[in-house]
Amino acid sequence: MEITGRMRHVLLGIVASCLSVSVGEAQQITKDVSYGEPTSDRHMLDIYAPADAKNLPVVFWIHGGGWQAGDKSSVKHKPQWFVDKGFVFVSTNYRLLPNVTMEVIITDVAQSLGWVHRNIRDHGGDPNRVFVMGHSAGAQLAALVCTDDRYLKAQGLPFAMLRGCVPVDGDTYDIPAIITTAETRRTVHKLPQQTFGHREKFGNSPEKHIDFSAVTHIAKGKGIPPFMILYVQDHPDTNAQAQRLGAVLKEAQVTTTLVGGKQTNHTKINDDLGLLEDPNTIALSEFLNSCLSN
Repeated sequence: MEITGRMRHVLLGIVASCLSVSVGEAQQITKDVSYGEPTSDRHMLDIYAPADAKNLPVVFWIHGGGWQAGDKSSVKHKPQWFVDKGFVFVSTNYRLLPNVTMEVIITDVAQSLGWVHRNIRDHGGDPNRVFVMGHSAGAQLAALVCTDDRYLKAQGLPFAMLRGCVPVDGDTYDIPAIITTAETRRTVHKLPQQTFGHREKFGNSPEKHIDFSAVTHIAKGKGIPPFMILYVQDHPDTNAQAQRLGAVLKEAQVTTTLVGGKQTNHTKINDDLGLLEDPNTIALSEFLNSCLSN
């Protein structure tokens, strides 16, 4: 069979792909570690660490999925990127709606953080240098546990263990605001209201909506860690919520960086984190370096 120029190009590409070797730092991966009592199949976390890691800063990642779906395995390029930068990367699961309430979900996240604080030295991490990050629903959870210190206190954890918070494209830092926005939009366009929207997910109670909002708990002098709020610049809801959270943090004199992602969307902004050429990843690197240098 004659091999054409195009076929030769394809074959050479396949061979190169087969022979390629990752230049990233070797990872020590520990999966499905149980952090909760009583144990649930959602009370699990995964740990990615550099080989021979010792006393490294820790990233605690909370997945998204509308508090109803998602999994700790959906981390794309993040573990390798963080390992290469000298971090231990932890990705956690938590129980989901509608099987449990929002209070239980937040408690699960805090309990997972508690396990990390007590055990991460065994995996080369520093329990007192933890960055909490999350996407979408995970962004709300990250922002809340980094501003409302009751959840960590209930686990016997010091707020001072937090070195930074990076919520990624969340729309629920001010829950009453997003409820009003979403319901007004549907009313104006003569659409039926959602049967299980933010109003219902967060307990169908104005008091709970306020209490589950990170903006409610921000105050000067609480020891709230620096924030980098990453959002899709062209998305009206996540942009508005990022600006709202950022303004309240800055008013409380919390170090705050807002990064509006361009030419991206809600899924892509998360999936691209960890790609070397990604501008949001570059901004994240600068934020981490700044936090660790102080």
